[in-house]
Amino acid sequence: MKTARAWKLGGIRDFQMMAGYRQQRPHLKRPIWIIAFVTFFIIFLTGVYVYPSGSGSLASCYFFSGRGCTMLEQLPATPTRELTDAENIAQVVFKEILNKPPVRSKNPKVAFMFLTPGNLPFENLWEKFFHGHEDRFSVYVHASSEKPIHVSRYFVGRDIRSEKVAWGRISMLDAEKRLLAHALLDPDNQQFVLLSDSCIPLHNFDYVYNYLMYTNVSYVDCFEDPGPHGNGRYSEHMLPEVEKKDFRKGSQWFTLKRQHAMIIMADSLYYTKFKHYCKPNMEGRNCYADEHYLPTLFHMIDPAGIANWSVTHADWSEGKWHPKAYRAQDISSEFLKSLAAIDETFHITSDEQKKVTIMPCMWNGMKRPCYLFARKFNPEALDKLVFLFVNYTTV
Repeated sequence: MKTARAWKLGGIRDFQMMAGYRQQRPHLKRPIWIIAFVTFFIIFLTGVYVYPSGSGSLASCYFFSGRGCTMLEQLPATPTRELTDAENIAQVVFKEILNKPPVRSKNPKVAFMFLTPGNLPFENLWEKFFHGHEDRFSVYVHASSEKPIHVSRYFVGRDIRSEKVAWGRISMLDAEKRLLAHALLDPDNQQFVLLSDSCIPLHNFDYVYNYLMYTNVSYVDCFEDPGPHGNGRYSEHMLPEVEKKDFRKGSQWFTLKRQHAMIIMADSLYYTKFKHYCKPNMEGRNCYADEHYLPTLFHMIDPAGIANWSVTHADWSEGKWHPKAYRAQDISSEFLKSLAAIDETFHITSDEQKKVTIMPCMWNGMKRPCYLFARKFNPEALDKLVFLFVNYTTV
């Protein structure tokens, strides 16, 4: 993969050269007061490092933090109101999960979670994607309408207990949580990808695996939309826990690191708010929990921990309730490579201003392609996609 060089650290030769340079310097006599000062300074640093409590923790932050001191930025803000018991409990649980070191696995895997009504028309394409990487991924299938007939060995026996899913209803979130719960049972699963039956991969497996495993965020789409399809869906019944200023919108197709997946499992407070007060035809407005719950939740509890875009591409340029569907005649190697090369994402508000916000896709501080997957592809495109796979996924 082309980005592999960025992950390498400097070699020991550099340290040897630095050491050699110091050895060639002539011995200089130093005044005793300088020696005493240096000795005192070393003792001070040692004390700060070994005993970081109290005011020393702030000093250790400045002296020993590799990314600069952010302790003052991380101090909890003074609440503007007294929190409820449920909020205090939720904050304790969330902070415990976020502060706990990630589970170390000798065999870290990506969990691919498919949310589908029935059959998965692109199983043969996914088989080409998965082939040769059997120890680095897991597959889970939630089929809400009918039991799927699988044609790929990677999907056989991977169906989980499923229930009916209604578009725009809380049952969609319930299905996502059901998939996460099954995937979390495997401690080797470190990244969790939600995909639909119309999704395809835009890159080869190694590229996707490294993109996700070496990232420091979850890819949850999140932005503020003051228009009728954003904040216009907010209900004051969500108060006091969810305020309008914190209400966010985004695509439902996510990738999550394990800590964030655990937070979704642990949350009942905010989930209950969206279950009761974010649904179609409520108080004259249509609110869809799968578009608002996760963006709002992570904006409130860990805004720096999400990328604010989804790694699954969809074309909403037609202005309909569903994204553009690609047919076989739309597919070419050049077209698929153009999707894979997009390195900026944008959001547009639903108010009269139609404000467009363009954002570069930053991967660990470097601008990189935004999308690992794409939708929405018609089943008739399968043969062409399988034929082109090796070509369009070559990095």
